[in-house]
Amino acid sequence: MKLIIQIPCFNEQAQLPLTLSHLPREIDGFETVEWLIIDDGSTDATIETARANGVDHIVRLTNHKGLAAAFQAGLDAGLKLGADVIVNTDADNQYEGADIPSWWRRSCAARPTW
Repeated sequence: MKLIIQIPCFNEQAQLPLTLSHLPREIDGFETVEWLIIDDGSTDATIETARANGVDHIVRLTNHKGLAAAFQAGLDAGLKLGADVIVNTDADNQYEGADIPSWWRRSCAARPTW
């Protein structure tokens, strides 16, 4: 199975390296874990920072469209990239990326037919 962790970004150059450093690259039950950022019209070096920090996929919106549009663009891209599971997180560490593996384990325990 393939997991894509998507992160909408708007001018997150300064925060993105810390956020990415907390995200897993391996999780039991997934053959691959990939990162996708959705750049929501940033005017800073968010895209360059993402590339320098190992982001696998980048979707660039031409202008600032807002969080809902960025999430939708990420879902569309993730499905086109063959994701079986897509996890949304935030570039400002509102959610702890290191918790994704334990969240997945709890989700699987709640649905043993997966």
